[in-house]
Amino acid sequence: MNLFKETKLYSMITGACPVCHQESMYIESNPYKIGSTLKMHERCSHCSTKYKMEPSFFFGAMYVSYPVGIAFACAAFVISYFILKIDILTSFLIICGVMIFLLPIILRLSRNIWINFFKSYKKQKTPS
Repeated sequence: MNLFKETKLYSMITGACPVCHQESMYIESNPYKIGSTLKMHERCSHCSTKYKMEPSFFFGAMYVSYPVGIAFACAAFVISYFILKIDILTSFLIICGVMIFLLPIILRLSRNIWINFFKSYKKQKTPS
């Protein structure tokens, strides 16, 4: 993953601070702890970036979660129907199962993408 360090893609995939990439934006690293899936730190402890720039900031992530969910659903369909040659009804049930199982991942991923629309990585100056 260090290959993508210092890029927006790194922050989107890992959930790291979009400005410094030094820590996770989320309090709990495991997205499947349902009670704390979306609980975030108020600010980055390393660079003091405020994650919620305004009240209801992450409502915009709903617009991102739709295409992210469609991408996962299409991938599940292509794999189940075309590659594994499973019938259409079973493929539909597999898509439903994949969407339910990946819901916490989709929620976090869409938040990560949304905040990266507004924040950019800033390389930290090293003391010389």
